[in-house]
Amino acid sequence: MSGKLVITTAETPKERREFIKFQWEVYKNDPYWVPPLFSEREEFLDPQRHPFHKHARVRYFVARREGKIVGTIAGIINDNHIRHWNEQVGFFGLFEVLQDPEAAAALLEAAENFVREAGMEAIRGPMNFSTNEECGLLVNGWNGPPKILMTYNPRYYVDYIERNGYRKAMDLLAYTADLREIDRTVSPKVWRVMEKVKERMDITVRPMNMRDFDAEAARFKEIYNAAWAKNWGFVPLTEEELDHEIKALKPLIDPNVIFFAEKHGKPVGAMLPLPDLNQALIRAYPRPGVPEWWTMAKFLYWWKVRRVVTTIRAYAGGVIEEYRGRGVDAVLFGETLLAAMRQGYKEGEISWVLESNIPMRQTARNFGGRLYRTYRIYEKSLVA
Repeated sequence: MSGKLVITTAETPKERREFIKFQWEVYKNDPYWVPPLFSEREEFLDPQRHPFHKHARVRYFVARREGKIVGTIAGIINDNHIRHWNEQVGFFGLFEVLQDPEAAAALLEAAENFVREAGMEAIRGPMNFSTNEECGLLVNGWNGPPKILMTYNPRYYVDYIERNGYRKAMDLLAYTADLREIDRTVSPKVWRVMEKVKERMDITVRPMNMRDFDAEAARFKEIYNAAWAKNWGFVPLTEEELDHEIKALKPLIDPNVIFFAEKHGKPVGAMLPLPDLNQALIRAYPRPGVPEWWTMAKFLYWWKVRRVVTTIRAYAGGVIEEYRGRGVDAVLFGETLLAAMRQGYKEGEISWVLESNIPMRQTARNFGGRLYRTYRIYEKSLVA
């Protein structure tokens, strides 16, 4: 591309809005991209409004040619990650760029320099901003729009990142299952094992109680942080982050498909799937310059009136360590998928699953899951 390349930072609200708007330029001809709500992205990037910034330092970089933005990236230092894992690792995220390899290299270098100057010995990404939010680069499976809270990117990003010295740190896997064929694709043995697990371990499964929402959210947070504590890349949610997540997700959840597994009344596992509201959002198509009230009206029309949301995503959940590997996860998966089928969902996505999590990968296959997309976290050493 012509014109001198200049890298600047985006620090003011106006500059952050320009940073956000650039996505629509990258994906303007891509039928699979699901645009975000502009107000949500503004809050996400605002250090005064999003709780992630309370324990992290984020710097936004913009690449320009002749005044026009050609790329963006964020350099991220997550102090909670450093404390939890005792490793000097920084991150990059919010990486978007036109077909401009020079700009891609310069943006990655800017993020690397930012985290290196803070004493980091390596950099990983993409993370927007951690494993508790959107993460991973799509490297296989450009076969449709992403499911809710999953990432999406052009194919050429893979080459741009790898040619700048990044290597795979971990793959995140996504499985799809046809819920209409669950009786045919799931072995009868799986259902029998589920019942034996519940009987042998005296496990009961109950749906979420929306009338006790705050207490249920607290129970889920305790299970989530305990179940994921040792998983690669995980950082526990803070109380403030949890409150923020609850506020954002409460209007979106379907309580008919959320379950807790309990032992003598004590929660030992939970499963929180989310309806794939991207199916409605892509039709409403948020964009800068269009009033958000109008976008939301279209979104609600497609979701509530036309009922285009036919996919459910196994978004979050887990089983506390004491009960892991004993079939409780399979019980939760089975109950969730059966409930989703009864609610009229046609497809289920189980995502994301760490490639190193062999038991969960087997559970996904046992319930008819077929691997269909791969997302990658990259890493680069910053030590000479």
